[in-house]
Amino acid sequence: QVMLEESGGGLVQPGGSLRLACRASGFPLNDVYTVGWFHQAPGKERKGISCISTAGKTVYSDSVAGRFSISRDTAKNTMYLAMNNLKPEDTGLYYCQALYASNCDRLFSEDKFQWGQGTLVTVSS
Repeated sequence: QVMLEESGGGLVQPGGSLRLACRASGFPLNDVYTVGWFHQAPGKERKGISCISTAGKTVYSDSVAGRFSISRDTAKNTMYLAMNNLKPEDTGLYYCQALYASNCDRLFSEDKFQWGQGTLVTVSS
């Protein structure tokens, strides 16, 4: 069964850090896949915020550039999102996705994904 499972969320103070993980099962999370992270703030639509393409190019939304870093560990079949200098507006659910071949633009605009439960990040003092 093909599955992605997010973890690592929690409550953190502004300025703090977290590392989210996305473990894949049923397929290899290697560079044949474009992979990325999405954020859904309370009451808002889900948006793509970070991506690694099959060519190894990393993409970040303006809201997280310079603070977040995406990576993947093919040995662990897991990708990560390191989140630093967290802000209250980073609060919300975080989801991961993978798309065979493709590129980050397509990953962010794909509307046929099945979504997991995500992992909740709360940034508050």
